[in-house]
Amino acid sequence: MGHPPLEFSDCYSDSPDFRERLKCYENELERTSKFLKDVIKDGNSVINTIKDYSLAVQKFSQTLQSFQFDFIGDTLTDDEMNIAESFREFAGLLQDVEEGRMMLVQNACDLLIKPLEKFRKEQIGVTKERRKKFEKESEKYYSQMDKHVNLSSKKKDTQLQEADEQLDKERQAFYESSVEYVYQIQQVQDRKKFDVVEPVLAFLQSILTLNNLTVEMTQDFLPYKQELQLSLQNTRNHFESTREEMEELMKRMKQSSQICIRHGQQPTMEGYLYVHEKWALGVTWVKYYCKYFKDNKLFIMVPMEQKTGTKQTTTQLTLKSCIRRKTDSIDKRFCFDIESNERYSPVLLQAISEANRKQWMEAMDGKEPIYHSPIQKQAEMELNDLGFKFVRKCINFVETKGLTQEGVYRTVGSNIQVQKLLITFFDPKCPGDIDFSCNDLDIKTITSALKFYLRSLSEPLMTYSLHRELILAAKSENLDYRLGAVHSLVYKLPERNREMLELLIKHLVSVCSQSSENLMTVSNMGVIFGPTLMRAEEETVAAMLDIKFQNIVMEILIEGYSKIFKGPPEETTPPPIPPPRVAPRRRQPITISKRQPRLYPTLQPPAFERESQRLKGQSFSEKSSICRPPTRPPDPPSRCPAKTQTEDTPASYVASKTKFFENASKQIGSSCPNSSSNASHAASKDENTK
Repeated sequence: MGHPPLEFSDCYSDSPDFRERLKCYENELERTSKFLKDVIKDGNSVINTIKDYSLAVQKFSQTLQSFQFDFIGDTLTDDEMNIAESFREFAGLLQDVEEGRMMLVQNACDLLIKPLEKFRKEQIGVTKERRKKFEKESEKYYSQMDKHVNLSSKKKDTQLQEADEQLDKERQAFYESSVEYVYQIQQVQDRKKFDVVEPVLAFLQSILTLNNLTVEMTQDFLPYKQELQLSLQNTRNHFESTREEMEELMKRMKQSSQICIRHGQQPTMEGYLYVHEKWALGVTWVKYYCKYFKDNKLFIMVPMEQKTGTKQTTTQLTLKSCIRRKTDSIDKRFCFDIESNERYSPVLLQAISEANRKQWMEAMDGKEPIYHSPIQKQAEMELNDLGFKFVRKCINFVETKGLTQEGVYRTVGSNIQVQKLLITFFDPKCPGDIDFSCNDLDIKTITSALKFYLRSLSEPLMTYSLHRELILAAKSENLDYRLGAVHSLVYKLPERNREMLELLIKHLVSVCSQSSENLMTVSNMGVIFGPTLMRAEEETVAAMLDIKFQNIVMEILIEGYSKIFKGPPEETTPPPIPPPRVAPRRRQPITISKRQPRLYPTLQPPAFERESQRLKGQSFSEKSSICRPPTRPPDPPSRCPAKTQTEDTPASYVASKTKFFENASKQIGSSCPNSSSNASHAASKDENTK
């Protein structure tokens, strides 16, 4: 089981459980940092010591073998499973390399050392700096809070006001540093899946292709490399779309200083309170971390300060009533009493501020209930006849004029033009009174307006009620079950929702059929339309981490369009949802292990040079604005008859890939991140149209 997500809302409560979960992330960060040090050290050993090459590679493979990715959430996608198993596959490949194959990896420093050092410096280093800031602000805030609650209410109003303002300032600084630290540490946890694997993948490829005698294992490695690059590309796309959503959520949470009152199995209210208690030497105020569950009126107090010579335990009370304590009746501020079934006398509590007291009293049905939601919703649109007319016009325009346009639906139109189009079309006085062909509208404006309309529906097209079932279907390990479950769930949608979904998916199938020209693959469309059609009802970090499974649902709909929308399944009720996949996978979608030895003719330099020049002219000659995802590898040799040396394929096929991979590897740190980011940010970038 992986680490539970760190919710931004937990930063405001700062509970002991939150600190414990945060500590797990910090330990993982240190473990990853140590791992990267070992990888860098071992990589340098391979580069600098030709004589000890074999021993260095064995040590390097052992280091890879010993590391296992931890992950956030309860389920991995197939691509993440491939990435999680990649180091073991790399280690198994290296263990098969004979000691006699010693060759200096000339470009290993650029492929391996620099990217990992950059990751440690720019990602892990920044995270540690934010940790120091968080600890500093935490110490300042709680120190100020302890002084604040001990202020006498008899002091001058100006002094009390200054004290309140100072505490608010320290609290805001603490909340901001906490939210930023939680965001950064989770980003590093996710980024290492591809930022660490990609340099190692490139480094291994350079080792194999530089040795003319490793033809057999290199040919087996190439299909695996292509599959893994697809997994890395898809995982990066999912990460980028999720990151944009989390950044927006973080910004909204930073603007609010209140704690949200929650419902369900989580505590309705929780936080620190000071309890008035009688001790042997008199009365004192003791600090507790308290939780209140409104459904069963359960009030739990966890002691944070221990009495000398005694051991305090957690106290549970059943609430009867909550009464505000008047300021003139006690020499403390922010106080209120609660009555319980377990105690004869009321329990006197002190909150950390007036706003905090009001929140506790609201949760406990006291006399001063006040609640403000920190997140505001955007204007909503309806799924009506006018909306259908708008969507059909947009689709007809795109299919007529922009089906082959590069980056269609990825590129973003002008926000001013998009809003102007929407306001004109949905004008109550003359709705739909606009001719797309007669106006100076471009494809970007039309596609952005279509996405904005779908994103602004009062309820997402796939509905809140089916959201969880669709996510669980995408998490299933059985590919046939995924398709069958999504097929069944589609016909649980309201009729108008299903009609709109069929209209949209049919159009996306047409767009993806032109991917060789517009570069918009099924995976890219999933990234764009997943969060648009399947947004979660509650915006939390856990919901953001499920965006990658929303994207998978969209991929299933596009790839299975002909079956899904042909008609309802024979059984309207899908089989029971299997439990989330938390154990290691039973199957391995891609692998380079357990291959059978084969014999190949001697390498011929002339053929190598011809093939090298041919591949050099092909590699990365496309426009750099969009990173083309790797193509699927050919069928394994067992399915395709082997070609002889007399056929078109030269005998030095594997060795001839050396130059190609060197060029491709150099793009890892330059064009691919930016361009893949362009291709994968569509679902989130259209939120910030210019």
